[in-house]
Amino acid sequence: MPTLGSDMEDGTLVEWLKHPGDRVKHGDIIAVVDTEKGAIEIEVFEDGMLETIAVEPGEKVPVGTVLAIIRGSGAEKTTIEATPGRRPASIVAPPVLTSTTQPPLPAPPETARRLRASPLARRRASELGVDLGTVRGTGSQGTVTREDIERVAAQKAAAPQAPAEPHVRRDMRAAIAAAMTRSKKEIPHYYLSTAIDMSTAISWLRAQNEQRPITERLLAIALFVKALALALHEVPELNGHWIDGAFRQGAGVHVGCAIALRGGGLVAPAVHDADQKDLGTLMRQISDLVARARAGSLRSSELADPTITVTSLGDQGVDAAFGIIYPPQVALVGFGRISDRPWASEGKIEARPVVTATLAADHRASDGHRGGLLLAAIDRLLHAPQKL
Repeated sequence: MPTLGSDMEDGTLVEWLKHPGDRVKHGDIIAVVDTEKGAIEIEVFEDGMLETIAVEPGEKVPVGTVLAIIRGSGAEKTTIEATPGRRPASIVAPPVLTSTTQPPLPAPPETARRLRASPLARRRASELGVDLGTVRGTGSQGTVTREDIERVAAQKAAAPQAPAEPHVRRDMRAAIAAAMTRSKKEIPHYYLSTAIDMSTAISWLRAQNEQRPITERLLAIALFVKALALALHEVPELNGHWIDGAFRQGAGVHVGCAIALRGGGLVAPAVHDADQKDLGTLMRQISDLVARARAGSLRSSELADPTITVTSLGDQGVDAAFGIIYPPQVALVGFGRISDRPWASEGKIEARPVVTATLAADHRASDGHRGGLLLAAIDRLLHAPQKL
């Protein structure tokens, strides 16, 4: 069971998308797990053959439990389980799981079978507001299909409906509360902020978007993420994790983007290697993450290893966002709305588009001087958007 954050303790195996004997390759989606963050697609990081399934649909198991055994191109067997970092480690399978005399696992209960659903069905259920647990599947082995979801949604639409109320999963809210409580108790936060003149950046964005199709236009968030990713090259002690009493610098710059979910709650999946991607690619990946997060189809690798988080609440009219660090990360950068404010320059005062950038950082890993250098680097980079 992969770890998808420091607040995750266990997960429920919803369904297997591959079966014993199937060939798998790096990047394949092999299973779906239900966690406090919602249904997460589990990737495989080995090429080979799925040999043994160790956890059946409906079972709730702790982080670190072996889910399956994959036989690679060589003779060694590997297991899918949780380890810190971006990818599950490949290790020799424990004897109890590779024994040919292992007793068959019990069949999943009826409630677990009702949770079998194709990825498309899960997305449609999220889009149409249908509870998968109430749908009778007509697919193979009772799997819920897209048609099943749309049939139930049509029946629901035809019936009189009570006024809808905002709702967020209690387990997600509890997980968020636990992580943030732990963060405030254990991490000595310090906070900094700076106002950034966005005149050059906004003018450049307008000129760029005039040349792009509507579907490929850039938003300011792409500039924010790229500027932060490049700025971390100058202040690397803010990019990584605090583990076992020491700072561990991230192997790459993986920027977690805080995304508000429909009905409440949030997740922060990572844009991997954000410093190496052009703005168009970043914009497409951020848009894709938002869409899939709200449809409940994020991948395990996207939640396992952000090295820093960025939050942008400008579209909510927020002037400045002072966040709480998500452990084991050591920093969070926030951006408020871009609004016209009085700005003094060269002896004149004029209205300019300005954004407030904030930093919440862990005093064990850095200090205010280094945090200030990060904000100054972001400011400088946003003044030269053509170089991002």
